[in-house]
Amino acid sequence: MSATQPQLATGVGLALATSLVMSLAAVLIKLTADTLSIEMIVFFQYLLCTCAMLPWVLKRGIRCLATPRPFLHLLRGTCGWACFYTYYLALEQIPLVDAALLRNAAPLCVPIWLLLWHGARLPLLAWGPLLTGFAGIALIIQPEGVGLSGWHLVGVLSALTLAGSIVTTRALAQTEPTNRILFYYFLISTLASTPLALFNWRTPEPAALPLVALIALSIWITMWLYTRAYSHAPASIISPLSYFGVVMTGVWGWMIWDQVPDIKSLSGTLLVIIGGITSVWLGAKLQSRH
Repeated sequence: MSATQPQLATGVGLALATSLVMSLAAVLIKLTADTLSIEMIVFFQYLLCTCAMLPWVLKRGIRCLATPRPFLHLLRGTCGWACFYTYYLALEQIPLVDAALLRNAAPLCVPIWLLLWHGARLPLLAWGPLLTGFAGIALIIQPEGVGLSGWHLVGVLSALTLAGSIVTTRALAQTEPTNRILFYYFLISTLASTPLALFNWRTPEPAALPLVALIALSIWITMWLYTRAYSHAPASIISPLSYFGVVMTGVWGWMIWDQVPDIKSLSGTLLVIIGGITSVWLGAKLQSRH
């Protein structure tokens, strides 16, 4: 067995665990949104996650936060916050599997981020999987049917920002320790979510507090697993495994809310998965050249 195979196996295991935990978090978010605004959920989620990182900072000292890549942390934190915020908004309004699938269309956007990141021209071959995936998205949002809503487009926005998070996380994981990446991500996201939370503030009901704590815990675990996964394997391997989470989210939506996708949505899902996996593979080859 080569030296890289155990690393890849660990990365794959961490990525699958990330998808499973994220699917459970989606259920908790949809349940909590009945009693608490999405803006407050996002704020408390990141505030609790930031507090969970403070013992590490106190133990290691303030010098553990010194970083040579502050801008990259800012970009990663902003993308991650925007991804979760738009994803939660979509979860509240559209079926779980639709929101999860649109968010996990992020691999389709990875080559675009690599194009902007490295200034490289997108090869003609790369447009095939991109068009395939976006055709799948068009089927899911059903532009000719009653299923179309602005909330589906919000779900697409979560994919765009998740792609930015994927690329920047991979770049940071090459030189920065996991806990430093997580701390800056949680802190930046807390600051970004504060104004929206204050604007949409209402006193939380006691019954909602345990759910918020569980959401924060699940997101902290998700981010730790996610960041570790990208430190063991490249995006071309990790990103496509996020579709396991789409399957699990669809199962929860069917079991709890009796949400069953129609043939058009299932066809769109298949196209997005095919296009996404192929797109990330081509994106990785583009990245290796630059």
